[in-house]
Formats: sequence, C-alpha cells, structure tokens
Amino acid sequence: MTPPAGEHPPAFAFLESPLDRAEHLRDDAGLLAARWPRARVVLVDAEGRAAADAGGGPLALRGADLRPADNGSDAALFAVFLGMRDDEAWFAAPAGAVVADVPRRVDLRGAAAAWPAFEATAFAQARAVLHWQSRHRHCGVCGTALEYRRAGWLGWCPRCELEHYPRTDPAVIVAITDGRRLLLGRNPGWPPHRYSTLAGFVEPGESLEQTVAREVFEESGVRIIRCRYLASQPWPFPSSLMLGFFAEAEPDEPRVGDELEDARWFSFDEVDAALRGASPEGGLLLSPSISISRWLVEHWHATMAAAG
Repeated sequence: MTPPAGEHPPAFAFLESPLDRAEHLRDDAGLLAARWPRARVVLVDAEGRAAADAGGGPLALRGADLRPADNGSDAALFAVFLGMRDDEAWFAAPAGAVVADVPRRVDLRGAAAAWPAFEATAFAQARAVLHWQSRHRHCGVCGTALEYRRAGWLGWCPRCELEHYPRTDPAVIVAITDGRRLLLGRNPGWPPHRYSTLAGFVEPGESLEQTVAREVFEESGVRIIRCRYLASQPWPFPSSLMLGFFAEAEPDEPRVGDELEDARWFSFDEVDAALRGASPEGGLLLSPSISISRWLVEHWHATMAAAG
C-alpha cells in the first residue's frame, strides 16, 4: 500500500519555525556576551518545566532580567546559546543557576498543546540540551568534571581532553497495516482504552528497517513485509528522535510479551470514529495531536480513504 502523492507536510509539535542555530556563533564568546542582556532566555527547571507567565503562556525573559544564584558568578556563564530569530539571540538557562521572577511553570507537553509553535519548539530544544548537561557532568572515561564550551554544546574534559556532545537516541515509530486494518499497542499505565503506534529504540549495528521488523515482532509477534520512512520528530522526553515509518505486515494474530499490555488490529471504522472524537464509550482513544504517532495514524487513515 503506497501513501497518496501530494500529502500535506507533517503537523505535529516541535517542528515549526525552528531557530537558526547559527553554529558559527558558538565560538564567538564576545559577541554572545554582548547580545546576552537583550536576548530571550528559556528558563527550565530540574523537572523540565519552563518559566511561564501568569496565564501559562511563554514568559518573555531577557538576559538582563536574570541574576546568578551565586552572586560571584555571571548569569550568562550558565546559559546555552540556542540560536537566532532574525536579529534576536535565544538562550536556555537552568532555573537553579539563576534567579528570576517566574509566575508559573509549564511542562513541555502542556506547552506543545497551548503555546505558539515557535516558542514550544524553542522550549523543546532548550529542555533537551539542558537535560544532557545535567546528566553528563563528568567525563565517562576518567571521571573528571567537564567544562562546557562552544556556548554549552561541547563538554570538554580538562584531564584526558575527551570531547562530549549532546546525545540523541534514535527510535522508530510505525504505522502498521495488513492492507485492511491498523495495528496499535497499549502500554500499562496509559488512560483506559488509549492505544498508539508501536515504537522502539535503534540498537548498535542495526539499520532502521531492521529495527522496525525486530521491534514490531518483539512487541506484537506480527511479521513486517516491507516499510518506508515518512517523517521524524524530535521528542525530548528526554532525548529521543522519533523516526516515523509506514509498514506493511502479515495479518498475524498479535501476541504480546512483557513490553505491551495489549496489541490488536483496528478497523478503518474504529480509527475513523476515534479521529473524529465519535468513538462509543469504551472505544478507541488515540495519542494527542502533538505526537508523530497521531500523525502516522492520520496518514494511514487518509491512505485508506483515498484507496476507497
């Protein structure tokens, strides 16, 4: 089954209007320091929540609004340069390192659903790189405390001189069809009746296509015939990159192990009702629209509708 030509571009969170990362500026400490007082700053706390205004919207903090928690430091030293929006520099800073008047805090899922796309995308970038820094404070070879260089994007070991870079964990996520139905799985702990597309992390020495076949079979016992890549989504929970695939599979009866609570085939009518919010009580619930999972389900639905 081939997806229809001329499809719309992906519509899910953390893609629209990204910053110009302006990597060439990361080594220009003088220029970044000069821009800091007027720069926008995304302030993220240890729980991964961003500073928000009283209404829960993005808080327009400037570098000049922040002061270091340690009065002997410079607030800009704790910041990571995210990039440029036109002539405005954007930074991320950990809330514990600076002091600011913050009316509220909002988590990333809430921001993705309610904030303008640009601010939500900048928040996702800020959360991901600050999470990496908070979990990678020492060299993995010799244990020495790292120094952060290149505006926060490089951890350098002063003892063995090893360079450490932010990690991204690739994972496949797959809309699976047997030509008539869509395979979805359910994790324990999800809201009742919530199902989603299957997903799993890429292992060393494995191609993406091999990951699709392995993960789907491990989680559901269903055999993949072929698959093709569609789109990707940065998913900083905490550091994943979701690689979306469309796959054709044998009509095997799903059987789950210890990873999923349930997996089953859903008909076009069941998925159609869920997408329209018209599922009967106890019917299928899908992932929210911020995720690539929902987009993959919509993609399968549109493909089936076009095929008649």
